[in-house]
Amino acid sequence: MSAEGFFPGQTGFVQAADAHMRLAATIILLRDEGDGLEVFMMKRASRTDFGGLHVFPGGKVDIEDAVGAMAQHCSGLTDAEASARLGIESGGLAFWVAAVRECFEEAGMLLVYGPDGAMLRARKPRWAEGLLALRTDLNAGRRSFLDVCQQMSMQLAVDRVHYFSHWITPEGPPRRYDTRFFVAAAPLEQEGLHDERELVDSCWIHPAEALAAHERGEFNMIYPTLTTLKALAHFSRVDEVLDVVAKGGHLELVTPDATLSREGMQAPPGAE
Repeated sequence: MSAEGFFPGQTGFVQAADAHMRLAATIILLRDEGDGLEVFMMKRASRTDFGGLHVFPGGKVDIEDAVGAMAQHCSGLTDAEASARLGIESGGLAFWVAAVRECFEEAGMLLVYGPDGAMLRARKPRWAEGLLALRTDLNAGRRSFLDVCQQMSMQLAVDRVHYFSHWITPEGPPRRYDTRFFVAAAPLEQEGLHDERELVDSCWIHPAEALAAHERGEFNMIYPTLTTLKALAHFSRVDEVLDVVAKGGHLELVTPDATLSREGMQAPPGAE
């Protein structure tokens, strides 16, 4: 699968399933560190899809992500609102749920609100141990994400996850993906770490440094990842990115010859 073969498109939940595409969600976690913005990246194991590549956390949308029961655990965003943002008739909220779930399963960071209404932190060792135990159970298949949400009365912070871009793999390969990219601020006092199964390495890195590593042959990345990093490299702080994207500004159309700039991510006319 070539990097240049990725193209954005407009496909809904049911239509993509009917076309035998794998619906997927990718999340770009951001933080302010040192002299600028950093993103969380991981390296996929060689035996997996996209093996050996440096990627952002993400994976396929599960059927369970789209069921009605999960909507009760999503804070501040309905399926109708999510679907409207993606330009599809229904099922949009499943992409947000998948992004949060995959972030936890792959990167170990859980975007949820605690009982006090604040974002969950893991400042105490026993809290971090509890998160690790939940993640281990999920990855081992001992619990489903819905089970965990119901048992822990969790509210997913989907209102802090913002739609960024849309990619569809070209015709030809047996496995095609219809993927939505999202951005979110990383939760405070939670340590990110690859799962040591599908992912074999992880790091926080400035977008420009990741691009430089790619040029040196140290990071192997495909076109959607490179495009995202080039766009984010024009920002210096997390709140700058989220302010633009939350207003509706995102990479609506990305092609190999697209000009990427901060101006290219401005909110649409009339956005407040």
